[in-house]
Amino acid sequence: MVGYTETLTDPSYAGQILTLTYPLIGNYGVPDAQAKDESGLPKYFESDKIQARGLVVHELSETASHWNLKMTLDEWMYNESIPGISDIDTRALTKKLRSGGVMMAALAVSDSDIDTEEIKRQLVSTKSYTSEEFMSQVSTNQAQTFGTAKDCVVVIDTGVKNAILRNILDLGYTVIKLPWNSTIEQVLSHHPKGVVLSNGPGDPEKCPETIKTAKQLIEKNIPTLGICLGAQILGLAGGATTYKLKYGHRGQNKSCLNLKNNQVYVTSQNHGYCIDPISLKNTDFDLWFTNTDDKTVEGIRHKKNKIIAVQFHPEASPGPYDCMYVFEELDGLIKEGEKNSK
Repeated sequence: MVGYTETLTDPSYAGQILTLTYPLIGNYGVPDAQAKDESGLPKYFESDKIQARGLVVHELSETASHWNLKMTLDEWMYNESIPGISDIDTRALTKKLRSGGVMMAALAVSDSDIDTEEIKRQLVSTKSYTSEEFMSQVSTNQAQTFGTAKDCVVVIDTGVKNAILRNILDLGYTVIKLPWNSTIEQVLSHHPKGVVLSNGPGDPEKCPETIKTAKQLIEKNIPTLGICLGAQILGLAGGATTYKLKYGHRGQNKSCLNLKNNQVYVTSQNHGYCIDPISLKNTDFDLWFTNTDDKTVEGIRHKKNKIIAVQFHPEASPGPYDCMYVFEELDGLIKEGEKNSK
């Protein structure tokens, strides 16, 4: 119903066709893609382009009304050469995905009858999502600075959402965004107060350089927060294993249980891989959050060091906002480290 602008520009959706179950999409259009906030980040988008490879909806609203409207959803996708299809029973499609699991798919457009068998043959010969290398598509290729505060937090960019950067800026830190394969020496050269391993697409095991850096962050006890893919990378760095979920967790209403206070939070999620809970027993990580639906791992905390990670999106763009405090947890770890060093 809402949030398709943020969702389509989320780098975690790179390489995927997105389907939305709300029956009418596009009624409030799309805001100005060129608008920037005071830090120079796109004001309404989570990255600088549409990241999903296609969009499937039941009914597309060809007219839109909103005070911030710049274009319709259809115009935006046309401008960025992203295909879409409407008049699809997306809830029936969702039921198919719920029984069969996530699968490869194709969109085809033709003035004549479409040879579905030929498209199926092409799909079989196409490389699978799991074999794709996404970091060259979604990560920055050079260091970028946002903000002017004295102290900084380094964000290792494996497909970071702009909302993560905004939340770090709101804590009072300058953000240094570094490429996904940055070494520990490159990270520490900026003298960060803390480090964030970002969200992103694909299999965490395809980020060996990031895993190596994360392992050294743990060893050096540098205050670190992992988000989504970043959580899986920290888990792997700490000795846990990961696996691909049959369905994945994608949506704005995923409930998670905080085992520290026994409180349930509604979270925004977008991930297809997860940390194996059994493998955590052989690590220095404790379970922090679990998913109330399938009991999967949603958050971990290091037993001794200042390392935390959550599988959901605490920046929650477009919402909900239950778990914004996770950024305050990182800030608390940074302040604790400063107090101890003094």
